[in-house]
Amino acid sequence: MEEQAAARPVPSSEKRLPPEPKSPSRIFWVILSVILICGVICSTVAGVLNFTQSSSKPLSQVVRFNFPSRPGSQVNQSAFVDKSRNAVTYYITSSSNHTTAVLFDGKNGYVCYKPAEQNNCYLRMMDGLDQETVQVSFDLSQHRVDQLPLPNNQTRYYREFLGIVPGRPVRPEEAGEAVHSLCKQMPIYWVKKKDGPAKQRLIYLCIDICFPSNICVSICFYYLPE
Repeated sequence: MEEQAAARPVPSSEKRLPPEPKSPSRIFWVILSVILICGVICSTVAGVLNFTQSSSKPLSQVVRFNFPSRPGSQVNQSAFVDKSRNAVTYYITSSSNHTTAVLFDGKNGYVCYKPAEQNNCYLRMMDGLDQETVQVSFDLSQHRVDQLPLPNNQTRYYREFLGIVPGRPVRPEEAGEAVHSLCKQMPIYWVKKKDGPAKQRLIYLCIDICFPSNICVSICFYYLPE
C-alpha cells in the first residue's frame, strides 16, 4: 500500500510553476546600464586618440618682445618668436604708423623683408649672424622676457647694403610656409649682400632694426645692374 501511495502521480497543481517573466522596469535598467558603459568606453577611446594626435603635432608657441623707444627716436619695434615654425619676425613701426617686417626663417634658412608701403617682399639666404640672432631670441623666449633693454654703449651699429636682383622673382615652392604667411600674394625678389651701391646708383630704401644681441643695423636696398 505504501508503495502504491508513493507511486501515485502528483496532481498538475502541485507541479513546479514556470518562472515569471522579468518585469519591464528591470529590463529597462539593464539596457540603460549597457548603453552607459558603451558610452564611457567610446568617450575614453576618443579622448586617447585626440590626445595622441595633438601630442604628435608641435604646439604653436609665440612669444612677443617689446623694444623700448630709443631717446629721440619715434620708431617702435617688437619681435615675435614662433617656436613651432623656428622663426623670428621683427616689426618696425615708424612715426607715420607704417610697419616694416623682417622675418628670420630658421627652418628654411631665409631672411625676408617686407618694407612698409611696398607691394613686394625681398628674400636672401641666412648667414652666421642671422643664425645667432635667431638663437638669442629663442634663448630669451625661454626665460619669458617681455621687454628688451635699450641699446647701450656696447651696441654695435653698422650699415648693410642689399642689392635687389631685377627680373628674378622667387618661385612659390622656394619660399616656404613662413615667408608665404608674411608676404601673402606679393611678388618676392632675391637680394644679395654687397659692399655698397655704385656711385651712380641711388639707395632705394633703408630699414633700421636693433637685435637683442646688441647689434643695430641700417639695412639699405638698391637695384643691382641688370
